Amino acid sequence: ARGSFVDSHTVRAVDKKGKETLLTAKNFVIAVGGRPHFPKGVTGAEEFGISSDDLFSLQKQPGRTLVVGASYVALECAGFLSGLGLDVSLMMRSIPLRGFDRQMSELVATHMEGHGTRFLRNCVPLNVSQSSEGRYAVTWQSLMENDSLQKDTEEFHTVMFATGRRPETSYLGLDKAGVEINSSGKVITSASEASSAHHIYAIGDAAEGRPELTPVAIQAGKLLARRLFDSSSLLMDYDKVATTVFTPMEYGTVGLSEEAAHHRYDEDTIEVFHAFYKPLEFSLPGTDSSCCYMKVICVKLNPLSAHKIVGFHFLGPNAGEVTQGFALSLRLGATWEDLSSTVGIHPTCAEEVVKMSITKRSGLDPTVTGC
Repeated sequence: ARGSFVDSHTVRAVDKKGKETLLTAKNFVIAVGGRPHFPKGVTGAEEFGISSDDLFSLQKQPGRTLVVGASYVALECAGFLSGLGLDVSLMMRSIPLRGFDRQMSELVATHMEGHGTRFLRNCVPLNVSQSSEGRYAVTWQSLMENDSLQKDTEEFHTVMFATGRRPETSYLGLDKAGVEINSSGKVITSASEASSAHHIYAIGDAAEGRPELTPVAIQAGKLLARRLFDSSSLLMDYDKVATTVFTPMEYGTVGLSEEAAHHRYDEDTIEVFHAFYKPLEFSLPGTDSSCCYMKVICVKLNPLSAHKIVGFHFLGPNAGEVTQGFALSLRLGATWEDLSSTVGIHPTCAEEVVKMSITKRSGLDPTVTGC
């Protein structure tokens, strides 16, 4: 059934047969998530393109594929399609993985480019049309190095748009319930997940300013239920949420990017420990490890304090597994001194994290040699 508010305490539910049911409650939780968004300014995008949701319901392999977007969804899809041996191009307007650490994001892109994914940077699609049978012609505009604009057209079997998602709130009748939303349709919430109508809550992708990650929504929902029904006062902490981008070379992160750290703290208080390393499992097959990199961002707020870790970034195999463990240490306020006094497990990639000793400030080569 699909529901919409009649007033602030009543929801009308309509099932597939058109039967209506009125439901009243003391509290409501909006957790409708979001749907892929097709860019309105691209002629033929919605008619001939597919979304990341559609990709997994295709009846045949997608063939020569153009992925439009620079989000983690775009890079993940382009990455695994390239890994399957398909001819894949990734078109982006500006930079990959906006909002993530810039150095790490560019290393992710470099690895993908070196392993078969073609990157079309500074490009904006203009039109998608059907050409020969089973193919679609895509015309785009490129910003050249001399600031001139150039148009190009190529044919693809599949055109996938990963240009963001929009919350499914337009049909909810939120205005009738007194719930305020922002320009993109997301519910404006407080730290307790409450909307402007204080008995109506929003979690997950439908809420403004929340990480669009399923585990985040699940955790927020659990904590909200405990506050409503189990006398808890614990709020969701969105500050140190770990996540991983599952590109061919996985990128795991928790805490601040290097850019965010420099924006928040004085330059002299920041210390970045880093290392290029070679995973043991890459040695025998001779797998390229040039983009395997890690860094820990620390701040030392006064001469007597320890180096508090405020950001962790790991690019390499099983990054999600590695990052999940170190995420706990950041939440507990770990320092660089805590990390460097931890004994590593040999021979693992995570061992290299606790062995790092070279800082960016030193200018020394951070490449790990030997054991």
